[in-house]
Amino acid sequence: MAGASRVVILGAGESGVGAAKLAKQKGFDVFVSDYGVITDKYKAALEKLGVAFESERHTEALILNATEVIKSPGIPATAPIIKKLIAKGTSVISEIEFAKRYTNAKTVCITGSNGKSTTSLLTYHILKNAGVNVGLAGNIGQSFAAQVADGEFDWYVLEISSFMLDDMFQFKADIAVLLNITPDHLDRYNYKLENYAASKMRIIQNQTAADVFIYCADDEESLKALKGLSPMAKTYPFSIVKKIEIGAYLQDDTIHIHTEPNNELTMSISDLALQGKHNIYNSMASGIVAKVLELRNETIRESMGNFKNIEHRLEHVAKISGIDFINDSKATNVNSTWYALESMTSDVVLIMGGVDKGNDYNMLKDLIKSKVKAIVCLGKDNKRIHDAFEDDVEVIVNTFSADEATQIAFHLAKRGDAVLLSPACASFDLFKNYEDRGNQFKAAVKEL
Repeated sequence: MAGASRVVILGAGESGVGAAKLAKQKGFDVFVSDYGVITDKYKAALEKLGVAFESERHTEALILNATEVIKSPGIPATAPIIKKLIAKGTSVISEIEFAKRYTNAKTVCITGSNGKSTTSLLTYHILKNAGVNVGLAGNIGQSFAAQVADGEFDWYVLEISSFMLDDMFQFKADIAVLLNITPDHLDRYNYKLENYAASKMRIIQNQTAADVFIYCADDEESLKALKGLSPMAKTYPFSIVKKIEIGAYLQDDTIHIHTEPNNELTMSISDLALQGKHNIYNSMASGIVAKVLELRNETIRESMGNFKNIEHRLEHVAKISGIDFINDSKATNVNSTWYALESMTSDVVLIMGGVDKGNDYNMLKDLIKSKVKAIVCLGKDNKRIHDAFEDDVEVIVNTFSADEATQIAFHLAKRGDAVLLSPACASFDLFKNYEDRGNQFKAAVKEL
C-alpha cells in the first residue's frame, strides 16, 4: 500500500484520530480534515503520528483526490463535501468499517435508540470479569481503530449508532443486539421513522447462520422493521410480558435465560445492579450474550449484580434536605426521559430542554401528569415544552444556566421529592455536550 492509496479522514475526534493511527500504520498516505476546531489533545496526537491535517475548513483539492474517505458519524450524507465525494464515486465509510478489515477479533455489536451505552458497558463488564480478552469501543470509550492498531483482543463490545451503521457495508457483527427503536435523530432521516428503523436493521446485514441476533420481542418498531427481513443468524428474543422458549423472559420477578433447551440462567430482578423496567431489558440482552458465549452462570450473576452504571445516566448526585438529585443528562431524546420518569418512585421536579430534534412530547404526557409537580426548562427556546405541558403541570419556569435551573428546582422541591435532570433534548445551545451539561448540574448541586 505504501505511498499509493490516499485515505482522507473527515472529523478529528476520537474516531477520526484512531482511524488516522491505523491508516498510517497500514502504510496509507493519510490526511485529516475537520470543519470544526480540532482540540489540542487531538492536534498533539496527529502531530505525534506525523499525519497532515487541517482545522476549521475542508480544502476540496486535498479531499477529493482520496482513494477512500473515512467520515465521522456526526457528518450527515447531505454535507456538501460528502455529496461531491459520492458524485465522484469515492468510497465513504465509517471508522468501524475501516478498523474491522484489520482485525480477526469477533464483535458484539449493540444498537438501539436507548440503553445501548448501559448495555455495552454491562456486557463488557460481564465478559471482562469472566476472563474474556475483550475491548470496548464504538460510540463509547477509546476508538476501535486505535485499539486494533495498538494490539489485539479476541472480542470487542461495540456500541453502534445508526449514523455508524449508515456507513457500514462489508462489516459483519458476530453477535448483533437490537434493544429498541424509538423516534430519535429524525432530522437525519427526512423525519421518517421507517428510514431510521431501516438504518438500525443494518446491524444484521452480512450475518450468516453461524452468527447471533438478539432483539426485544416487546418492541413494536423492532418487530415492524423485522417484517420482510429474514435474519440469517440464530435469533434470541427477550420479553418481560411473554414466555420465550429460547431467549429470555421475566416471570414472577425472575429473569429466565435459555440459549439452549436444558441450560438455564435465572436471576431475581432484585439482585440486579440496574433497577427500573428498561434495565431489565438491558440486563436480559447482556445476559443472553454471556450465555451464548457459554460463560458460567455464577460469573454472569455476580457481574450483573455488582455493575456500576455510567456517569450522566440516572446517576445519583446527592441528597440535600431530603431531596434526591439525579443526573440523567445523557437523556438526549424523549424516550430516554420517558424511561427515567418511569423508574421514579417519588414526586419529581423535572429539569428538561435544550436543542429540540423534532421531538414529539406526547409520550411523556401521562408520566408528567402523574409524577411531575414542576418543570424547569433549561434551554434557549422552551416554547415547545410550554405548549406540550402547560395543561399537565402547575409550574413551568425558564432558566438559562445549570446553576439557575438547579437553585429553582431546589426551591420547588420538598423533602421526599426528586430533582431529575433528564433533558429529552441535545445540549448544544448552552453546553459543549451532554457531559458538560451533567457536570455543570452536579457542580451546581454541590453548591446548594
